[in-house]
Amino acid sequence: MRARDGASNPKMAASDEIDIDEDAGEPRTVTASAIRVEPDQAGARLDRFLAGSITALSRVRLQGLIAEGHVTRDGNPVTDASLKVRAGETYSVALPEPAPAEPVAEAIPLKVVYEDDQVIVIDKPAGLVVHPAAGHATGTLVNALLAHCGDSLSGIGGVRRPGIVHRLDKDTSGLIVVAKTDLAHQALAAQFEAHGADGRLERSYLALVWGVPERRTGRVEARLARSETNRTKIAVVKGAAGRHAVTHYEVLETFSDAEGRPLCSLVKLDLETGRTHQIRVHMAHIGHPVMGDGVYGAGFKTSANRLGPEAKASLADLGRQALHASRLGFDHPKSGRHLAFSSELPADMARLAAALRPVQPDLRSRSIKRRVQ
Repeated sequence: MRARDGASNPKMAASDEIDIDEDAGEPRTVTASAIRVEPDQAGARLDRFLAGSITALSRVRLQGLIAEGHVTRDGNPVTDASLKVRAGETYSVALPEPAPAEPVAEAIPLKVVYEDDQVIVIDKPAGLVVHPAAGHATGTLVNALLAHCGDSLSGIGGVRRPGIVHRLDKDTSGLIVVAKTDLAHQALAAQFEAHGADGRLERSYLALVWGVPERRTGRVEARLARSETNRTKIAVVKGAAGRHAVTHYEVLETFSDAEGRPLCSLVKLDLETGRTHQIRVHMAHIGHPVMGDGVYGAGFKTSANRLGPEAKASLADLGRQALHASRLGFDHPKSGRHLAFSSELPADMARLAAALRPVQPDLRSRSIKRRVQ
């Protein structure tokens, strides 16, 4: 660790807003107005029509919003999800604020990398959910932070995720910064919205991926949106659909199988944008999914069979995607001083990397043995 100084859907109006959190879950805000029904869409069910236009929300979620009166046609609420839409009609969808829910403080151990009166930087272990959500009401980073920081945490993000400016997937380990004041939250949020374009934010990851990219360094640019066939997944989409996303990679180390054929790589990844599952989807898109990723890399069982016994066991023990947020840098929200932090590979990923390397002869032991003889 060190510190140094330092497009929306084409069927929607230009003013429409679709904002998805970086790392998972429901959109932070959805304000979709003037969604016009085109002639080729006439006759479709309202929920299907909206799901095709607002890819950030699932059809089931939209059905609930319709039933609750949050969908309007020409300013009038529409509550029938099975209603057949007509050409020329326009609809609006408003996502209500989440119902207040007070997370409970829990004494969960945290690896604190840095802390002052404005921010706290945590090295999050794999398996820890960032904030309470369906199926994870307790045992989250927010619960742990409430116990560690008490009332000093910022509440701008809502009571469900106080102080949370960005997120990491549950099974992604590494560095995450949390705001402790409203000032810090606003300043950090602005840096994350710029995604490093102004030079203030640094976000790098380390990953073990299947295969070896042809070029040692590269840039992946592919738009991302929720999959139309599986709403829990993110997919690469063409044209103007989805959201602009760019990932830069650098191959740090390559590993071969017992026959000397390229098998996998250790790569460094820098985010130019921060979208849901961006790294995992982009690397799978170029044919090099993250090892252990059961969602986007499930088709690489043949490659897994080429692993040696120790590497197979290490991958099985990993039980998650081999992805780690290794570097995080930002300008301090109060002092303006640039802070940068690094985190080494966690033990489970380090064991897998070690198991992938060929066994090197212990020349020193051989020399000692000859001298003894």
